[in-house]
Amino acid sequence: MLPFPNIDPVAFHIGPLAVRWYGISYLVGITLGWWLMRRRARAPDAGWTVAEVGDFIFYLALGAVLGGRIGYILFYNFDVYLRDPLAIFRVWQGGMSFHGGLIGLFIASGWWARKTRRGFLQVCDFVVPAGPPGLFFGRLANFINGELWGAPTQLPWGVVFPNGGPMPRHPSQLYEAALEGVVLFAMIWWYSGRPRPRGSVTGLFLIGYGAARSLVEFVREPDAQIGYLAGNWLTMGQVLSVPMIALGIWLMLRGSRYGPRGASR
Repeated sequence: MLPFPNIDPVAFHIGPLAVRWYGISYLVGITLGWWLMRRRARAPDAGWTVAEVGDFIFYLALGAVLGGRIGYILFYNFDVYLRDPLAIFRVWQGGMSFHGGLIGLFIASGWWARKTRRGFLQVCDFVVPAGPPGLFFGRLANFINGELWGAPTQLPWGVVFPNGGPMPRHPSQLYEAALEGVVLFAMIWWYSGRPRPRGSVTGLFLIGYGAARSLVEFVREPDAQIGYLAGNWLTMGQVLSVPMIALGIWLMLRGSRYGPRGASR
C-alpha cells in the first residue's frame, strides 16, 4: 500500500483568494498547449503563424472551461443543478467533464476555422497534439484533491484516500495521467510530425483517449450520484467514450481512403 501524499488542494492564497492546484493545472496545460502549437507553427510548411496561435489559444481556453463545466452539469449532475441553478457558478466546489471540454474545444476550433477560412479538420489536427499535457496535469490535480479515486484493490500500489474509506484503492487518476497524458502525447506528437490525411490526427486522438478512458473506467469508482449504468461495470465515462472511438475510427478510415490529398500539417 502506498501512502497518500497529504498535499493541501490549495496551493497558496492571494489575500482572500485561494489558488488551487486544480486551477494551476488548467493554467499549466493551456500554457504548454500554447507553447507546443507555437513550436509547430514555426515549421516552414505549417500554414500557421505564431501570432495566430496567440489569438487562437484564448478561444480554445474559453471553449475548454465552459464546455467542461456545462458538460459536467448535463452528463453527471443535471438534477442537482436543476434544483439549485446557482450551483453552476460555484466552480470552487469542482465539477468539470473532459467530454464536455472536448466538445467546447471543437466548437472553438470550428469558429476559428470559419474565421480564418480553414478546414475544420485542418484546425483540429493542429490543436489535438497539444492537448495531452493538459490532461496529464489535470489528472495529477485530481490525485492531489483526493477525488475520482479507483475501486478497492489489494495490489501493492493501492492508496487510502482521505475521503475514500479505510480500504486501499486504485490510484486511477495516476493511471489516466500516464495513459491520457504521457502515452497519448507521445503517440499523437510522433504521428503528427509528418503530413497526414486530413482528420487522421484528430481520429487517432479520439481513439487513443476513448480507449484509455474506457480501460481505466474498469478500475475507477463511478460518480456516486450516477453509479454503474449497467452490469456493475458500465460507467458514464465509457458510454461517452464510445462515440469518440467510433468517430475516430471513421476519421482514420476516411483519411486512408483519400490518401495524402488535403493532408494536415
